[in-house]
Amino acid sequence: MIIGSLVALVTPMNPDGSVDWDALKRLVEWHVAEGTHGIIAVGTTGESATLDVDEHLEVVRVVIEVAAGRLAVIAGTAAGRSVARADRRVEAKAPVPLR
Repeated sequence: MIIGSLVALVTPMNPDGSVDWDALKRLVEWHVAEGTHGIIAVGTTGESATLDVDEHLEVVRVVIEVAAGRLAVIAGTAAGRSVARADRRVEAKAPVPLR
């Protein structure tokens, strides 16, 4: 069971629309240092509608890597298109709703 403070993490972006990987890593480290209990990576506040599937999965991978077991990481499966949502849920091994 996960208890405590869970944060829907934003995904920092560069002016050109690419992911700011260094800022993302610093943000995760900040949450670890501040005592956050868990992070939701690429939820609906994490630019899920603007990232493609590969970027989405890489953000989740980086967050897990940086968190290194020091806090819980929940992989968001939100997306702007239903096909992309299904792809992300399959990749995360989560059930895909029929509706």
